[in-house]
Amino acid sequence: MQKSVCVFCGSRTGADPEFAAQATALGTALADNDWRLVYGAGDVGLMGTVARAAQMAGGDTFGVIPAHLVAWEVGKVDLTRYIVTETMHERKKVMFMNCDAVVLLPGGAGSLDEIFEVLTWRQLGLHEKPVVVLNSNGYWDPFIQLLQHVVDQGFADASLLDYIIPVPDAAAAAAALRDALS
Repeated sequence: MQKSVCVFCGSRTGADPEFAAQATALGTALADNDWRLVYGAGDVGLMGTVARAAQMAGGDTFGVIPAHLVAWEVGKVDLTRYIVTETMHERKKVMFMNCDAVVLLPGGAGSLDEIFEVLTWRQLGLHEKPVVVLNSNGYWDPFIQLLQHVVDQGFADASLLDYIIPVPDAAAAAAALRDALS
């Protein structure tokens, strides 16, 4: 049975060209490994970059977008499967319920919202899906440091740090996914 990987990432490309390069490499790697891309269905920023790369490599794509973002994020209707939800919460739920693993690419507040919800669900014992943090050029270093700070200050068990798999690039992300999904 085909595995699915949910990718959380920005609706912008960001300041560092490496972010788009890694999004392209990840989209290609997902297709090359016959993993379905599950993502926010936008055709802008890193979202569009990862989806177009997966499509160009012949991959299966599953996009989920709330109605109020279809115009803003340019809903990518040429996906293998395209779903429009009523709310952001429903979007996150559908994306998460249709994946076997999560990858976090660079992104903003929306990506942080998505990853923190997934980590919270893991902390509460609601899932054991692998969560790979693709830390392009150290983009997520402050996030990883924040998680360490939360643990150091006694607001979470040290196991919180075990819920993420930080990797430097798409090749390492694909290797981590192969290990976790086999």
